[in-house]
Amino acid sequence: MIQLSKRAQNLKTSPTLFLVAKARELASQGHDVISLTVGEPDWPTFKAPSDAGIEAIQKGITKYTPANGTIELRKAISEKIKTELGFDYTPKEITVASGAKYIIFAALQMLCSPGDEVIVATPYWVSYPTMIELADGVPHIVECGEEENFKITPALLEKAINSKTKAFLFCSPSNPTGLQYSAEELKALAEVLRRHPQVAIISDDIYNRLVFDGTKVAPHILQVAPDLRDRTVLVNGGSKAYSMTGWRIGWAAGPERLITAMADYQSQSTGSPSSISQHALLAGLKVSESDISEVVHKLIARKESGMKELSSVSHFKVAEPQGAFYFWVDIRSCLGKTYKDRLIRTSKDFCDILLETFYVATVPGAECGTEGFMRLSFAVSEETMKRAIVRMKDFVGQLV
Repeated sequence: MIQLSKRAQNLKTSPTLFLVAKARELASQGHDVISLTVGEPDWPTFKAPSDAGIEAIQKGITKYTPANGTIELRKAISEKIKTELGFDYTPKEITVASGAKYIIFAALQMLCSPGDEVIVATPYWVSYPTMIELADGVPHIVECGEEENFKITPALLEKAINSKTKAFLFCSPSNPTGLQYSAEELKALAEVLRRHPQVAIISDDIYNRLVFDGTKVAPHILQVAPDLRDRTVLVNGGSKAYSMTGWRIGWAAGPERLITAMADYQSQSTGSPSSISQHALLAGLKVSESDISEVVHKLIARKESGMKELSSVSHFKVAEPQGAFYFWVDIRSCLGKTYKDRLIRTSKDFCDILLETFYVATVPGAECGTEGFMRLSFAVSEETMKRAIVRMKDFVGQLV
């Protein structure tokens, strides 16, 4: 019998992808399942990148590229970062890979030695802790609840840093809360990080164009602390703003030494990213600004409609998102209640019943490190969200 490695034995399945599979299984049995789980836009990939992808196939742009991506795409990414955030990066300081998720994975692999700690605040994206563990690192989880507005504070960050700390990983706007760090909050965190020059910063910017306050891009830590540039990795990709989830294309910008190591790691693992996806993204970066603006307006309308509907559900409290496309719903007052003699102890219990009986798939807050909440994706039509919330209201109304 084949013996699996310790790494394989400890490996956890992605909770969101597991829930997606479970929802699809129920749907295949004939149930009308509404899935609010996966962080995937329901709008199609924009026309420019779609046409460019077809062009790549038709013109034979289908061969290997450099492991870190084509020079044309890295130059375009450099221009995008300069336009949006005001930072100058050379193509050597940029690498392209098969999705922003893999970019984070590669960065952690190249940063962590066994026992190194990576600070992650709750609630977090479900994959962060496991990716850290796969890099032989230790997730240093910092509890950040309602009192902290679900964001790490300077005092909590300072307390978490120790001699084993290798990196601080965060996402703004946040998956799962949709909340973002203000410039002042980032400035305060930067003051802490300046005192600890050994700590790398991984800024997951995947939702930074999907913001609801009328600005073009979310505040960034380097805008308030450009002196931290030599130890900060900017992570982004095509999946969210460009609705290119299935194209699997992401990038990083950062210190050349680390970016080169990440590119070398990619060359020995995935090889080069898809040439077709790179050609598509290149077109998207150049001509999709109006498409992104249209998407943001659509998301704002969905947010407002969803907030209104959720406010009518007894026992629910919702943090109003500032970006991304998630509702972070407080269901703590539902815990301890019963549904048809079934005791609801945890957010997983609540979400399991909601899926198995009412056919609405959601992500339990426990999977994000925070018990008593659930995450809903509103990257669905307003009508779909309304139907889902009607079912939630039916469920909650039967709790005793």
